[in-house]
Amino acid sequence: MRRPLVAGNWKMNGSRAGNEGLLAAVAAGAREIAGVDIAVCPPFVYLADVEAALAGSAVAWGGQNLCQETGVGAYTGEISGAMLRDFGCRYVIIGHSERRTLYGESDAQVARKFVAATAARLTPILCVGELLEEREAGTTEAVIARQLDAVLDAVDSLGQAVVAYEPVWAIGTGRTASPEQAQEVHGFIRRRVARKGADTAAALRILYGGSVKGSNAAELFAMADIDGGLIGGASLKAEEFLEICRAAQSA
Repeated sequence: MRRPLVAGNWKMNGSRAGNEGLLAAVAAGAREIAGVDIAVCPPFVYLADVEAALAGSAVAWGGQNLCQETGVGAYTGEISGAMLRDFGCRYVIIGHSERRTLYGESDAQVARKFVAATAARLTPILCVGELLEEREAGTTEAVIARQLDAVLDAVDSLGQAVVAYEPVWAIGTGRTASPEQAQEVHGFIRRRVARKGADTAAALRILYGGSVKGSNAAELFAMADIDGGLIGGASLKAEEFLEICRAAQSA
């Protein structure tokens, strides 16, 4: 049985003063939640504070991105996987739709980042998802297949990686895929991964990442192939984030 994961992506949000209370509340609430892996992914500049606040707690932490280069060198503004590990990170988000659309990350670049993450012994949270126009054109599965195959062609196995399905049209828009729509794509992802290894596909955790809230988490997590969530705005509110984690516990 797959253990649920609820990971908070803070995006470009937070302050040292505000983070302190948020992290304390999440760490305290997580003590009452069993059977769910919980993580937060803050901006890089707060990683030292997050490490200090969460060390010894039930909450892990990770980065929102990393450089595809595995060594040190002249890569101004970049962060390596080894640097994330140096701050106790367990996870790193790879290929988020905002990285793909706003910063032009290609499927090939995302695949290289995935390889760099695994080389640094980080668990990649690989994001895949379609734009509204792609969904309306009926090309959702083709888009997801292309994004997945770029990584599957670059590695022997997804191993301990996590995949997050984030329909771009449902991120920060207040729109959410219905549980049935989300399940349909999650099932497709699992079948696509199974082409390279049935056991890996069966064990793969696939998160839903499209405007998950406390009010809709339970019905989403009740779907057979939805193993938790990659949470955006709701992860900035301790009680709502914990409500989502409790929904994963009950699923």
